[in-house]
Amino acid sequence: MTLQEWKDQGAYFNYNSHQIFTIDEGVGDVILLIHGFPTSSWDWSQMWPELTKRYRVLAIDMIGFGFSDKPRKYKYSIMDQADLVEAFLRSKDIRNVKLFTHDYGDTVAQELLARYNDRQAQQNDALNLESLCLLNGGLFPETHQALMIQKVLMSPIGSIISRLFNKKKLAANFKKIFGPDTQPTEAEIDNYWSVISYNEGNLISHLLIKYMQDRLDNRERWVSALQDAKIPIRLIDGTYDPISGGHMVERYKELIPDPDVIELDRIGHFPLIEAPDLVLQYYLDFTGMAM
Repeated sequence: MTLQEWKDQGAYFNYNSHQIFTIDEGVGDVILLIHGFPTSSWDWSQMWPELTKRYRVLAIDMIGFGFSDKPRKYKYSIMDQADLVEAFLRSKDIRNVKLFTHDYGDTVAQELLARYNDRQAQQNDALNLESLCLLNGGLFPETHQALMIQKVLMSPIGSIISRLFNKKKLAANFKKIFGPDTQPTEAEIDNYWSVISYNEGNLISHLLIKYMQDRLDNRERWVSALQDAKIPIRLIDGTYDPISGGHMVERYKELIPDPDVIELDRIGHFPLIEAPDLVLQYYLDFTGMAM
């Protein structure tokens, strides 16, 4: 599926007077896909046809990402993105959902899981999370090894770096975090840059990157959410990833009771792009819909 085809089949949802790009296809149990930083829902496109044969699948571009609005004056936060997700599910009258998430989306999922755990304690079933599958992400701030570009974006000169960031720099950074045998092609980089720079989104990278501080500030809440979870959780991780690869998996095994972990050798930070067939196989096995 081309990027344009992906965009053409989408629709828009209004969130706080901003237009949020969404896709909704298939029938059956509901899966919500939540993408990572700095990309978009299109990351899931290679698995989309097979997922939608078995499930009703929803995907969104969170505010500030992809084909959604990217306001310049906005307080971007993980809490707000979780509010957005809940508002979107309410607009669809969805009460039961499986979460399948990557990177930044993992952190949004941790907040959604923390809220779900809180509601369960209060016997409030407004939104029922049925399962959670995580792909490479900064689940623990102490193991997150940020790239230099991420660190600089967090600095006082972050706004300047956002303006200087371009497709060439994106390609250089992506090559560092993809696996050695699964490097992105020039055409793929063109597409990633198109969606990142859509609506001048490249100019707000220093605002979006604040999620790294959110992770530090909410570490106890979000790690406890995973430790206290009563729903099935699987981690599928590309262990070659220098940001949240094998070293993060080891910490996950230390902290999470009875961890369900799939490790993908020589796969980097984007397993949903680098090894979509493998990820799909392990995901469908997890949800009981094996290929």
